Amino acid sequence: MTVRSIVADVTERIERRSRTSRTAYLDGMERAREAIRASGPARRRLPCSNLAHGFAACPAEDKQRLAGGEAVNLGIVTTYNDMLSAHRPYERYPELIREEARRLGAVAEVAGGAPAMCDGITQGRAGMEFSLFSRDVIAMSTGVALSHDMFDAALMLGICDKIVPGLVMGALAFGHLPTVFIPSGPMPSGLGNAEKNAVRQAYAAGTATEADLLDAEAKSYHSPGTCTFYGTANTNQMLMEIMGLMLPGSAFVAPDTPLRDALTRAAVGRAVAIAGMGENSLPIGRLLDARAFVNGIVGLCATGGSTNLTIHLIAMARAAGLVIDWDDFSALSAATPLLVRAYPNGKADVNGFRDAGGVPFLVRELRRAGLLNNDVLTILGAGLAPYERTPRLDAAGALVFAETPETSADESVVRSIASPFQPTGGINLLTGNLGRAVIKSSAVAAEHQTVEAPARVFASQDALLAAFKAGLDEDFVAVVRFQGPQANGMPELHKLTPALGLLQDRGRKVALVTDGRMSGASGKVPAAIHVTPEAARGGPIGRVRDGDLIRLDVATGRLDVLVPPEEWDARRQAAAETSPSNDSSDRRLFAVLRRAVGTAEEGATALG
Repeated sequence: MTVRSIVADVTERIERRSRTSRTAYLDGMERAREAIRASGPARRRLPCSNLAHGFAACPAEDKQRLAGGEAVNLGIVTTYNDMLSAHRPYERYPELIREEARRLGAVAEVAGGAPAMCDGITQGRAGMEFSLFSRDVIAMSTGVALSHDMFDAALMLGICDKIVPGLVMGALAFGHLPTVFIPSGPMPSGLGNAEKNAVRQAYAAGTATEADLLDAEAKSYHSPGTCTFYGTANTNQMLMEIMGLMLPGSAFVAPDTPLRDALTRAAVGRAVAIAGMGENSLPIGRLLDARAFVNGIVGLCATGGSTNLTIHLIAMARAAGLVIDWDDFSALSAATPLLVRAYPNGKADVNGFRDAGGVPFLVRELRRAGLLNNDVLTILGAGLAPYERTPRLDAAGALVFAETPETSADESVVRSIASPFQPTGGINLLTGNLGRAVIKSSAVAAEHQTVEAPARVFASQDALLAAFKAGLDEDFVAVVRFQGPQANGMPELHKLTPALGLLQDRGRKVALVTDGRMSGASGKVPAAIHVTPEAARGGPIGRVRDGDLIRLDVATGRLDVLVPPEEWDARRQAAAETSPSNDSSDRRLFAVLRRAVGTAEEGATALG
């Protein structure tokens, strides 16, 4: 299959701009591999006391295998906790993994845990200011877990917003290790997203009670598994599949089912097969090259996925020595048709996405159109062809990978390349005298993709909501600033969606411009997010004043404040003097990360 020129061109320019950093990364990875090739598994080089510590708690059979030095030892990094629905199913995974590893003559140990916080719980609370930084903490925790020279391959148990990117970044620090990701799957569909959102807007309008709202939310988020809307968590799972780090068709299989358990066992078998340094070894640092990241961006655009990944994919790539920017996203989005409509881009949830054909259908359609690099390595070896198949249990209960149907089971959710929902992917770069920003246009109706209105400036989402409750009801562009990574950790601003959506429904022209995030729930209101440079770095968003006319235009890719240039320049110093204080005790906990963090377009990471 011939790859389209835009895919080849973007891949080549990423490789070109990354030549020095990628070479340095691969050289370091190969030095680690050569050291292991010279002496066998890394634990062979451990002094006896060190090795004894490493298997002290193991059963006798596992101790014997590890002492012999030849058995594969899998290091499990888990983000299990039972507060988060998506991570609750992981409680039973380690024992299932250990059993399967022993059956295969291998050993598996939980190498360590990483924190898993929930943006859904911390939304609009002070804890949300920890959210983005938790990704770097997860990366460091993963590195700590893999630092013991005990393992021949790694298994990653994690699903949600910052968790998968953090696990990838940590795993890439040990890029010589083959690494397999194991998902837990989405919860069954509950209250429909449209119905839930209607109650949210009714509550914002004062026509629904708090009891009504809690009842709707509890019927939507109701059991173990990931939330079913196509937000960051589920976009992560699609990416791990299309980038070749998990088994085909495994992203959206329901938790605690025979098929899910069969896939988990098969993932263990695959990790054992590619472990070590032999000819079958497939280290993660080699799999995740520029071609794989381009495939991930194409998948993001084709599915209308979370805008959080315009930050996370950049941070993950940098961990592999690759430099990606928003121009790459914009170029690929312009050439990638939208093939999936899942909430907030449509009415269906991820279970509907799966049942209509899922990621295997998507991979086949994109490959046929030349929109994916096929000359990639995955945990299954060379090429993406296996990722066009769908997992099933046969009559005997054995796992098989069947041909995916040629047609979508529901064309209102998933479509072929011949009849896309729209010709572009709907993730757009905006530039102008306010800086650079990202907008998820695929969820915004065409008539709302251009907004020109006076600015209303706020230093927090709570301030905007207070104005709304006090009667704000007009055409305006909400400028919510000092929400970037250096200012306060770049929280998501979901609380604004019902109020702004209600005003838009009333016929008001509204939009949001912010150096904060909106993420996978970016919806029908046009939102220019991740504005860079952020206000805390002296970015021009800090100069905007109430009443300034702002124009946001998706078609032209522009984001401008319509102020005379001489006046705009004169405001530069005044803006620098209006930065709010960030002195609360909880913020001080992450102060070192805020001081070190890069810009949103650099991945908003403090890890270099």
